[in-house]
Amino acid sequence: MAKDYYKILGVNRNASKDEIKQAYRRLAHQYHPDKTGGDDKKFKEINEAYSVLSDDEKRRQYDQFGTTFEGGASGFDFSGFGAQGINWEDLFKTYANRDQGGINFDFEDIFGRSGEFADIFGEFFTNKTRRPRKEKGKDIVVDMEVDLEEAFRGTAREISLKKMVVCPHCNGRGGEPGSGKKKCPDCNGTGQIQQTRRTVFGTFSQIFTCQKCDGTGEINEKECKVCRGSGRISDIEKIKVDLPAGVDDGQTIKISGKGEAARRGGINGDLYIRVHLKPHKIFKRKRDDIYIDKEIKFTQAVLGDKIDVPTLDGELKLKIPAGTESEQLFRLKGRGMPKLNGYGRGDEYVRIKIKVPKKPSKQEEDLLKKLKEAGF
Repeated sequence: MAKDYYKILGVNRNASKDEIKQAYRRLAHQYHPDKTGGDDKKFKEINEAYSVLSDDEKRRQYDQFGTTFEGGASGFDFSGFGAQGINWEDLFKTYANRDQGGINFDFEDIFGRSGEFADIFGEFFTNKTRRPRKEKGKDIVVDMEVDLEEAFRGTAREISLKKMVVCPHCNGRGGEPGSGKKKCPDCNGTGQIQQTRRTVFGTFSQIFTCQKCDGTGEINEKECKVCRGSGRISDIEKIKVDLPAGVDDGQTIKISGKGEAARRGGINGDLYIRVHLKPHKIFKRKRDDIYIDKEIKFTQAVLGDKIDVPTLDGELKLKIPAGTESEQLFRLKGRGMPKLNGYGRGDEYVRIKIKVPKKPSKQEEDLLKKLKEAGF
């Protein structure tokens, strides 16, 4: 069971060595088994916690591995690393006899493919190193403002980006054209660097990919005079961006390989265009539908009429029935935005606003009075 040594001693994780010592003395005095009311189990637990937290190296290891540390390899709780129920004695015996009987020993089967300990044990015990991975260039995010008409029909734009691009002189190799390769001096041609590492299990030698040669074991005999061996330079590139019809505010468009170039022939990063839809003077968009407010006269609302309504395709006649009320919605099917990556279009909704004259003329006022007298 994992233990929290700070909690056992009643101190916080930032406690000084003096605070830890004072807490230990107080608790040891309180729970000493020779005293009345003492607790042998609690006393041993306090001593165990103090033996770790009073030692700088043990405390560092404990802090690094969290509350699963218990003072050494034999007391380590691996439950948080996908290794519950493992018989460690059998495990190490199996490893020791791996060369006899054709045993296929893979720590990924024990800890899982994504586990940190699968990597640690796999490297420590099998001399198995991670495959060299080509560095990927950085991704770039560009914010682009688009008006509703552009989003409706789709559009193409050209943008200029200052970024790291593949060196045109060496074509990304990092070496002068025609020059050869030579053995990497840092790793002596192995593509790997060995480092000694101290852990709670003891001291181990761990192997890493050489950064100078990216694990290839070779470097260029003569560095490119333009990019100085990096395989890339800073330049301005013009990129065409195709915005599909129906694109909406907040959506992101990915353009693969148009981010920054990587070092020495690695994989280019990607470009992400983040769309921001400009407010429109008459239309409001909600997903694939658009909304518009349309004013009509009092008489049109009462008697009915046909009115001209703006749409994204141009003006359209809309029949207003007699007795139409203010805020009433009328739907124009298929007159909204194109459905992105789909078929068809959304709808347009017309919200009626009845216009009431603020300063009626004398003639209008007389007519309104007559309507009032008639009980209208």
